[in-house]
Amino acid sequence: MTAAASDSQVELPPTEEPQLRDLFSFTANDLTFAVFADQVEATSERTRVARLPNSPAAVLGVVSVRGRMVTTLDPLALGNGTSSDWPSELPFVIALRGDEQLGLAAESLSETITIAATDIELPDEAEQNQAVLGIARHGGKEIIVLNPGNLFSVAVRRRERRRRRF
Repeated sequence: MTAAASDSQVELPPTEEPQLRDLFSFTANDLTFAVFADQVEATSERTRVARLPNSPAAVLGVVSVRGRMVTTLDPLALGNGTSSDWPSELPFVIALRGDEQLGLAAESLSETITIAATDIELPDEAEQNQAVLGIARHGGKEIIVLNPGNLFSVAVRRRERRRRRF
């Protein structure tokens, strides 16, 4: 066996490329939020919200997006539990994919950015919120990455209805 033949049989281990993810970013009350772009079904502009009586602070109401009724959530209330004052006509609604038919209210839509999955910093255990997947940094901004799978449960868990006992 020649030296040239032995060199051709040696394979270098493949270098692992970081998994890239697209984030659909938006703003609410001077904070930047994002969800994975593959979780976004549609966006709607200047949408009138139908408020729901006795709903939790995170639930703004119901809106129609492309003929679907979408329960719209306040991203601020999901993150810290306090809701902000949204107008009756929301500037933007981001409709998410999934059976729960959820949407997120937004003041403005930002760019879609591509980051490595490892660039999302997981929150500390003390600060852990099931609605927040982690924090990403891009262009000098801190972006709160939301976890669409847990949004509804986080939105309604703070308010439990009492049952009347007879």
